[in-house]
Amino acid sequence: MEWLSGLIDYGIIGLLAALSVVVVAVGLERRSFYGKVRLDQYGDIKELELVLTGKLSIVASVGSNAPYLGLLGTVLGIMLTFYNMGQSASLDTGTIMTGLALALKATAVGLVVALVSVVIYNALLRKVKVLMLTWEIAARKNAGGGAPSAAGGE
Repeated sequence: MEWLSGLIDYGIIGLLAALSVVVVAVGLERRSFYGKVRLDQYGDIKELELVLTGKLSIVASVGSNAPYLGLLGTVLGIMLTFYNMGQSASLDTGTIMTGLALALKATAVGLVVALVSVVIYNALLRKVKVLMLTWEIAARKNAGGGAPSAAGGE
């Protein structure tokens, strides 16, 4: 059952760390894109929305699923602790508590990844709303309801 310990440490926590890197990379890419986007290139608000919300589902998916991955790691860690208790002739409470504490680290990592993802998602979604409202305001000022004549942003 030593493979299970490696799966928890390197598999689950490694996957959560990789997902965290992906979320930060997507967040940085989207923030950079939002700073460079020219609103006058888009003639329709729906077209603008499609472009602005691209890749946000990745961040949202990680934010909603990271706690479950962490919980999976915790369940596997608790199973490993119980297995080791069953194999041991003596019950040492220190060993049991250490095993349970180490099992909970996967949940903690999952929660941290989820919190970071949700914060990044909310910040990006706010920027999308600001850009879309800026486009709508500029379109109304043009009185034709068409594409705005200038780039905008927060």
